[in-house]
Amino acid sequence: METRQRRPEELGLLQALGAGSGLESPRAVPTPPGPELSRETAWSIGIQVTLPFLFAGLGLSGAGILLHYFQHWPVFTEMKDLLTLVPPLVGLKGNLEMTLASRLSTAANTGQIDDPREQYRVVSSNLALVQVQAAVVGLLAAVAALLLGLASGQGLDVVEAQVLCASSILTASLAACALGTLMVCIVVGARKLGVNPDNIATPIAASLGDLITLSLLAVVSSFFYRHRDSQYLMPLVCVGFAALTPACVLIAKQNPPVVRILKFGWFPIILAMLVSSLGGLILNKTLYWPQFRGMAIFAPIMCGVGGNLVAIQTSRISTYLHLWSTPGVLPLWMKKCWPNPCSTFCSSELSATSARVLLLLVVPGHLAFFSVVSLLESQSVPSDGTFVLLYLLAGLVQVVVLLHLADVAVRLAWRQALDPDDHCIPCLTGLGDLLGTGLLALCFLAHGPLWAGARLGGPLDPAPGPP
Repeated sequence: METRQRRPEELGLLQALGAGSGLESPRAVPTPPGPELSRETAWSIGIQVTLPFLFAGLGLSGAGILLHYFQHWPVFTEMKDLLTLVPPLVGLKGNLEMTLASRLSTAANTGQIDDPREQYRVVSSNLALVQVQAAVVGLLAAVAALLLGLASGQGLDVVEAQVLCASSILTASLAACALGTLMVCIVVGARKLGVNPDNIATPIAASLGDLITLSLLAVVSSFFYRHRDSQYLMPLVCVGFAALTPACVLIAKQNPPVVRILKFGWFPIILAMLVSSLGGLILNKTLYWPQFRGMAIFAPIMCGVGGNLVAIQTSRISTYLHLWSTPGVLPLWMKKCWPNPCSTFCSSELSATSARVLLLLVVPGHLAFFSVVSLLESQSVPSDGTFVLLYLLAGLVQVVVLLHLADVAVRLAWRQALDPDDHCIPCLTGLGDLLGTGLLALCFLAHGPLWAGARLGGPLDPAPGPP
C-alpha cells in the first residue's frame, strides 16, 4: 500500500503529540516519549487549553443561569418530562459536536483537509452525518424521557408527547447545524494557525453548546406549547425532518469513514443518550424541592466541565493512535502496562502529562465559575464554605473517574479496531452527565439542612413544590 509522504509541519506535530526525536524514520514504531523528547510540554498544553476552558466555563455558567430562569416557564412547570429531556439534549454536544470536533481535529492533524477538494468532501459528509444523528437521537431522547416519566408514575398525554418529540427533534437539528458549522471553522482556522485543534475545538463546542441548545429548547418548546391545539403542526415537523434524512444520508456517503459511522456508530450515541437521560431523571425529581435550590444553575456547569475535559483527553489520545498505530494494534508501550489511576496521572507519558494539566484546571475553574454564578445569582445559590468544599470535591471525583475511564476506554476501542473519536467521547460525556448530576444532588443533600436553616437565616423564596 502506498504511503503518503508527510509534510515537515506534520512531522513536527507528530513529535508534539508524543513522537521521540531520536527515531530514524517517522514510520518507525515509537517508544513511549519522555517529557524531554516531546515538543508539547505541560506548559504548552496548559496555555492552549486554559483560555478555551475558561471561555467554555463562562458559557456553562450562562447556561445554568438560563436553566434556572427557564424552569419557571409554563412549558417546564406543566410538562415535567421536558426537564428530563434537558441533560440528554444538551449532552448532544458531547455525542455529536464534540465527536465531530474530534474527528475533524484528527483529520486536520493527519493532513486530510489540507487539499481544498478533500476538505469540502470531509466537511460536507461530516455535517450531513451530524444532521442525521441529531434527528434520530433527538426523537429517541424524547421517547426515553416519556418512558422514564411513565416508569416513575407519571401519566402519558398524547399532546404532551407530540410537543416533546417535535421540540426535541427541531432543537437537536438546529443546534447541530449551528455548532457543526462553528466546529468546522474552528478546526480549519486552528490548522492554518498551527494550533493543535484537539486542545481548543471541544472546549469551544462546550462553551456555546449548552447556551444554544437550552435557548433553542426553551423557545421551540414554548412555541409548540402555545400551539398545542394545532392538530397537524407537530406531526408535520417530525415528518419533515424524517423526509430530509435520506438526502443527508446521500451526502454523508461520499466519505467512506462516515459511511462506517452511519452503519455501526449508533450504539455509543444512543447509549450516551440513555445514560444522560438518567441524569435528567435526577434533575427532574430534585429541581423543585427547596433543599435543592440552585441545582438548575450548577447542573450544566458540573456536567459540562467534566464532559469538556474528558473529551479533550480522549481526542488527544485518539489522535496519537491514528498517527502512530493502526486500528486493532496498540503501540508496544501501551501493551506493556494496562492503565491504572497511578499510570493515568503519575507516569511520564504525554497522556499522563495532559491528564495532570486537565485535573489541575478543575478546582480553579470551578471556583471561577462559582464566583460568577454567586455574583449574578447570590440569592439563588448556597455560597458558604461547606457547600463550596463539597462542590469542589464532587467536581474532582467526577473528573478523576472520567479521565481514568478515558485512558481505559480508548485502548479497549482501539484494540477492537473502533475509532475512539466516535465510540468513546459520546459514552464518556454521557457518563459525565450522570456522574455530575448525581454527585451534585449528593452535595445538596449533604448541605441542604445547613443552608436552609443556619446560612439563610430565614424562609426560602417561594418556589413550586415537588412534582
